Amino acid sequence: MAMAIDARACETFVGSLGADAPVVYLVDAPEFPHGVAELAAGRRVTLVGVPIANWDDALTPWPAPGLREGDAGFGGGGPATVGELLGEVVPGVEARASLSPTKRAICGYSLGGLFALYAMLVGVGAGGDAGGGVSARASLGACACVSGSLWYEGWVDWLRGQAAEGRGRMAYLSLGSKERRWGPPAVRRVQECMEESAELLRGWGFEVDLRMGPGNHLQHQAERLGLALDVLEEFLLR
Repeated sequence: MAMAIDARACETFVGSLGADAPVVYLVDAPEFPHGVAELAAGRRVTLVGVPIANWDDALTPWPAPGLREGDAGFGGGGPATVGELLGEVVPGVEARASLSPTKRAICGYSLGGLFALYAMLVGVGAGGDAGGGVSARASLGACACVSGSLWYEGWVDWLRGQAAEGRGRMAYLSLGSKERRWGPPAVRRVQECMEESAELLRGWGFEVDLRMGPGNHLQHQAERLGLALDVLEEFLLR
C-alpha cells in the first residue's frame, strides 16, 4: 500500500523554546491558502507541517459514500495513516531535527480536523488498533479540530461507543457560525455533531474548548488555524 505521508516533505519550524519545546503536528495540503511558515512565525512551540495528498482516502476513519450523488466515496484509510504518522513520521521528523519534546499535539482543518481528533483518540486507546507499531501513540496530549468534518457518516455513533482516557488531555473544537447552513444536507449537521462530540469528550475527562467564530467553512481559515495553535501552545506550555 502506498504511504499517505511524504515524510521528506514535512516542514519543521523549531519554536523559540528550542529542541525541548512541545511539538504540534499540522495536517497540511498543498492547496491550502496559508503556509506553515506563516502559522509558525513567533511561536514558542515547534510546528511541523505534515502534507497529505489524498484527504478523502487518507484522513477518513472508515469508508463512507460521497456527499452528493455521483461523488466518489471516502476511502477510510485513517487507521493506517494514524499508524504511519505516529509510528514512523513523528519519530523520523524528531530524529532528523534533533527534537526531544515531552509533549505533542495535532491540529487539522476540515477532514484534517476530523483526523486530528480521531488520531488523538486512537492514541489513548479508543477504537482499537491503528495499524500497528505505533511507538509514539500515547504522546498526543491535545488536538485542535478546526471546522472539523464531524458530520462524517457514523462519527457520532462511533464516538458514543468509545471510552478514552481524557485526564490531562485537551480537545479544541471550533466552527464557523454559518457552517450549519453551508454545503450538502449531511454537512449541515456539523454543529450538532460537534456539540455532541464535545459533551462525550468532557464525560471522559478531556478538557474541551469549543468555540464559534464568524463565516462559513471556506472563510477565515488562516485565522481559525492561528487561534487553534495559540490555544494548543497555551495548553502545552502549562
